[in-house]
Amino acid sequence: QVQLVESGGGLVQPGGSLRLSCAASGSVFRINAAGWHRQAPGKQRELVAHMPSGGGTHYADSVQGRFTVSRDNAKNTVYLQMNSLTPDDMAIYYCNLEILTTSLQIIDYWGQGTQVTVSS
Repeated sequence: QVQLVESGGGLVQPGGSLRLSCAASGSVFRINAAGWHRQAPGKQRELVAHMPSGGGTHYADSVQGRFTVSRDNAKNTVYLQMNSLTPDDMAIYYCNLEILTTSLQIIDYWGQGTQVTVSS
């Protein structure tokens, strides 16, 4: 059994920064791949940052240069550093981890979501 806990969302002024965290616990052997998605009211969920199992990082054009995805393997935690936030970044942010469990199963897990509000 694997649990994902997201944290770090909140209210920030335009131009500000937030760092989201997604911590996996339980039967985690390794995080293979990670993605951060967001969904704004009335819009479809979109992938904003991706860290594939083969390495490297990929970003949506709308966040390129402002968002950075990273990971701490020792803590089984993935982060999304968000800088220069604008009202267009307001959404619920979800992490999605592909996890290799201790029973050697590869399973996709989703975080519970964390609200990011950008407003003055």
